[in-house]
Amino acid sequence: MATRSLWAAGAKLMAASTLLGGGAAGAAILTSEDPQATLKLCTNVPVRLFRDSVTAASIAFDYEYSLWGLPEGSPDRAKVKHEVHLRSALKLQDLCFKNGGIYIKLGQHIGQLEYLVPEEYVTTMRESMLNRCPVSSYDQVCEVIKKELGGTPDEIFTKFDPVPIASASLAQVHVAHLRHGQKVAVKVQHTHMTDTAAADYATVELLVNTLHWLFPTFDYRWLVAEVRESLPKVSEAFAEMIFKHGFVHCDPHAANLLVRPLPSGKRSIFGTGVFGCKDNKRI
Repeated sequence: MATRSLWAAGAKLMAASTLLGGGAAGAAILTSEDPQATLKLCTNVPVRLFRDSVTAASIAFDYEYSLWGLPEGSPDRAKVKHEVHLRSALKLQDLCFKNGGIYIKLGQHIGQLEYLVPEEYVTTMRESMLNRCPVSSYDQVCEVIKKELGGTPDEIFTKFDPVPIASASLAQVHVAHLRHGQKVAVKVQHTHMTDTAAADYATVELLVNTLHWLFPTFDYRWLVAEVRESLPKVSEAFAEMIFKHGFVHCDPHAANLLVRPLPSGKRSIFGTGVFGCKDNKRI
C-alpha cells in the first residue's frame, strides 16, 4: 500500500509538471514577439521539466521506501541511509550533467555545503562538477557571438580558435586575435544559459516545493532560497564593477571575491588585512 501510494504521488508530480509545461508553451509561442526563440525555449523546457520530475520522484521514493520501518538510530537504518544518499547523489549528478547550465552551478554549490547536506552528496559533486563541464559546439559559439556582436568570429577577429582552451558551467574560453594583432581571450556563454536559465530556476523551485508538499520530510526549499537571496548582493556588486567602473572580472560569481574590512590604509579592530576567495577557497 505504501509503495503504491508513493508511486502514485510520483506519477502525479510528473504528469502535472508535463501538462503544465505543455500548456504554458503553447500560449507563450502564440503571444511571443520572437516566436522562433520562444519555440526553442518551449521545446527544451518540457523535456528538462520531465527529466527533473522523474529524478525528483525517484529520489523521494527511494528515501521513503528504503527507510520504511527501520528504527531511527539503528545500525541498519544508518547503513541503508548511506546507500540511499549515494544513489540519490549519483542521480542528481546525472541530472545536472544532462541539463547543464545552472544545474551545474547548483551541483557545484551543493558540493560546498558540507555543513548542511550529507557527505555523500558533497563528495559526489566535488569530484565531478568542477572537472566535467559542458562544451558548446563551434556553431553554437558562432550563434552567440553573432547575436551579441553582430557578426561571425571570422568577421570580427583575424584569428579565432574554434577549440576552447577551457570550459566552465556557464561559458567557455577561446583564443582570438583582434584586427590590430592583439591576442585576447573570448569568453562565450553557453547558448542554453540564455535560453533556459529563468525557466530552469523556476522549475527547480516548483519541484522542491511540490516534493515538500508530497513528502514533508523531504525539504530542500532552503537551497533555492539561499541561492536566490545570495545573488542580488553579489550580482549588483559585479555589475557596478564591470559596467560602471570598467574593471572586467573574467569569472564573476560568489566564490570569486576579494574581501577587506575597510579601504587600504585605514585601520579598524579587524586590522588592514585583505583576503580573497577563488572557487570557494581562500587565497
